[in-house]
Amino acid sequence: MDVFLWITGLAAALAFALGYPGWRLKRALAKPMPPARRDILLRNIPIYQNMSGDLQQQLHRLVQQFLFEKKFVGCAGLEIDDEMRVTIAGQACLLLLNRPTRVYPSLHTILVYPSAFLVPRKQVDAAGVVTEARQDLLGESWGDGRVILSWDHVRRGAHDWTDGQNVVLHEFAHQLDSESGSNNGAPYLGSSSNYRSWSEVLSRDFASLQTDAMYRQQSVMDHYGATNPAEFFAVATETFFEKPYQLAERHPDLYSEFFKYYRVDPRAWLPPPPAPEQHYGNGYGMWQ
Repeated sequence: MDVFLWITGLAAALAFALGYPGWRLKRALAKPMPPARRDILLRNIPIYQNMSGDLQQQLHRLVQQFLFEKKFVGCAGLEIDDEMRVTIAGQACLLLLNRPTRVYPSLHTILVYPSAFLVPRKQVDAAGVVTEARQDLLGESWGDGRVILSWDHVRRGAHDWTDGQNVVLHEFAHQLDSESGSNNGAPYLGSSSNYRSWSEVLSRDFASLQTDAMYRQQSVMDHYGATNPAEFFAVATETFFEKPYQLAERHPDLYSEFFKYYRVDPRAWLPPPPAPEQHYGNGYGMWQ
């Protein structure tokens, strides 16, 4: 009888362990990333092949955990496949490399539409009149544990890694921003001195981008970043990862702050951009 009880107890304990989320996650992470998933990273994250072996292994582990913990839901008839899941997870986890952080702990669901999607919006004019409107969006990060993405624009961002436009990096930067308790352009930075430096640099460059947007001046960052501090952080994140040389040249202090926060230097993964063409005078003191 004692032996029977011992075996029964052992079986129950084993069943509990196998079903316990932490144990199941460890088992999942112990397995190497399947070659088919590595091929997806190679196809859809152009900088992946230029990353060190250590960073690639970090990314594999982060992606495996992301895929284990997060649920993907296809919307408007879209059927989710591994290409979509790994592409989105791979780009999102670039923001976590070299950082002692959990894998988007508040996020549980990624909703994926085939293309831009419509969301209802309430607009209030100067007289206080409220009107209902519908807005086309490429992505959105919600505070209730959901991110919404357009697959067409995920693919577009994946295949052009030099334009500073990447909907996954943008929306998952918002997720990082919210980890500090609010979306205000200041993610969790760890110390008061870090916050002081961050606030000084980002406030200054945010004001500069607002001026550029107001006067329609060219900027290395998309003018959408002038909307508010949260959007500035998300747009600057896109630029940091996709146009690092230009950002470092034109906004060196901002680049330094992002380098300290993200703990990677994307210039190591991308060739320098071609030098701008030189234009010569036309003989009348004018330049063309």
